[in-house]
Amino acid sequence: MTQQTRRTVITALAASGLPIPAWASTSEAGGRWQPGASLPRRVQEIYPAVLDGRIYLAGGLEARDGPNVDSVSDQLFILSNPGQPGAAWETKAALPEPRHHPNLVGHDGFVYAVGGFRPAADGIWEMLDTTTRYDPAADRWGEMAPMPTPFAETCAVSLGGLIHVATGRQPLGPTNANWPDHGDRGDHFAYDPAADRWSRRAPNPNPRNSAAGVVLDGRFHTIGGRRVNAGNETHHDAYDPTTDSWQSLAPLPQGQAGLAAAVVGSRIYAFGGEYFENGGGVYPEVWAYDPQADAWQTGPAMLTPRHGLGGVSLDGEIYAIGGASSASGRDTTDLVERLRPAD
Repeated sequence: MTQQTRRTVITALAASGLPIPAWASTSEAGGRWQPGASLPRRVQEIYPAVLDGRIYLAGGLEARDGPNVDSVSDQLFILSNPGQPGAAWETKAALPEPRHHPNLVGHDGFVYAVGGFRPAADGIWEMLDTTTRYDPAADRWGEMAPMPTPFAETCAVSLGGLIHVATGRQPLGPTNANWPDHGDRGDHFAYDPAADRWSRRAPNPNPRNSAAGVVLDGRFHTIGGRRVNAGNETHHDAYDPTTDSWQSLAPLPQGQAGLAAAVVGSRIYAFGGEYFENGGGVYPEVWAYDPQADAWQTGPAMLTPRHGLGGVSLDGEIYAIGGASSASGRDTTDLVERLRPAD
């Protein structure tokens, strides 16, 4: 198949919302997935973080009595030396309350859980504006200054001494208890831990939710995601804190939402996610972004395709954590799988 034909196939499949087979890519990045230390519980809609060589995971939608979601978790799990034989997750101090979609960020000796949802007394999901900080030395959570508005299904990173949170969903009005109460926003907030204060930064030009966020070469990248009324997106934007501006970069070869991303070496790896067309499903594809070429390559397909999973990197390996192997709240897993990219 010629390069032009491959590109035509990618474009057509991306437009249709259908998964893209691995052979449709024009180039490939190597590596091999293998099993890692399983979580103590089956959980999805999570955003783990790395701090001082450990992986942290808090909250999420949990499946206790079967494979499908039936509760909201308040649990904190920590994994030390994840690449070593016999590594196992430890249970530490629980969140102040059960939450799902709290976005975790490791920053300057603490782990911050930003936003997300709590169960609503008069609905399903109440979106949060919370900034909840975990102190590993004291094994204790504490509330810090809240965000300017409730914000969830966001991208959050540590960059330049601040915590940046951008793109996600916010309440559309005074009601805040159910899915229709929330809409996509490109807002971008920065938190200064020293001052315990939030401020606004340039908004993302492509509002959406359920994207993946990472830092590469001093810039905050947001990748993929979905819009509530328009489905999965291919957008890839990068924020430069020195100019307080965003740049549009090479889009994902296909729209994926509920995906994860991590950085190893000089590349971003984006993987997983879900779609709802034709009965729905999850994506096995892994995409590797080369910033020098501003182009994506096909990576090694996931060992167990999932959405709502967490993605982090540590010691040159990528960890795909939890999630669900079917679309929506079905087939939630405790799986952890790791990839050491070949380059």
